[in-house]
Amino acid sequence: MQTIGLLGGTFNPIHFGHLRMAQELADSLSLSAVKFIPSANPPHKPPPQVSSEHRSAMVQLAITGNSQFQFDGRELSRAGASYTVETLESLRDEFGDSASLILIMGSDAFTKLNTWHRWQELIQLCHIALVQRPASTNKESLTKELETFLHNHYTEHVEDLHESSAGLITMQAITPLEISSTAIRQALQLKHSARYLMPENVLDYIAAKQLFSAVSA
Repeated sequence: MQTIGLLGGTFNPIHFGHLRMAQELADSLSLSAVKFIPSANPPHKPPPQVSSEHRSAMVQLAITGNSQFQFDGRELSRAGASYTVETLESLRDEFGDSASLILIMGSDAFTKLNTWHRWQELIQLCHIALVQRPASTNKESLTKELETFLHNHYTEHVEDLHESSAGLITMQAITPLEISSTAIRQALQLKHSARYLMPENVLDYIAAKQLFSAVSA
């Protein structure tokens, strides 16, 4: 059974924090591939100021040369809000039960999972790998509903994720890289360098397209 990691987000812009997390999870979970899925219209965030076309181009540049990383643009071609459950349904239509799908999620996002569209259906379509975001300021505790949800689906055994296509939650530690898209945007707006925070080809693209008010990167 293929085991495929799913990493969604606005990637506004993508950076080494995203890439290193994906690589460490690919190794620790023995993933066949990691799909990078840019969100067109994220329902829980303000609309990104940079177009989906530019954000997608940056993702594709960033993952060039890594055979485990794949670009997946299915949310960009779908009208309306980019609901994760609809993305998972689309992936299930494509793979059936022949693949284990693992949704990569920050532990801070998990504290609000019960506000997501059709959230209780997610676990029927995928596994969930929770990762602690570096320097997270979100110390919210789980609601009783989410505590029960986590308890009912939790496993510490990675091999379990390879034996079924969906239904489990695991927690994974990653090397903390204190890099954020917000900080990068702020640096570029101030005409500061974002070098060593993201791949050079992404920096070159940002400079060429003058994104984030960047004259040069």
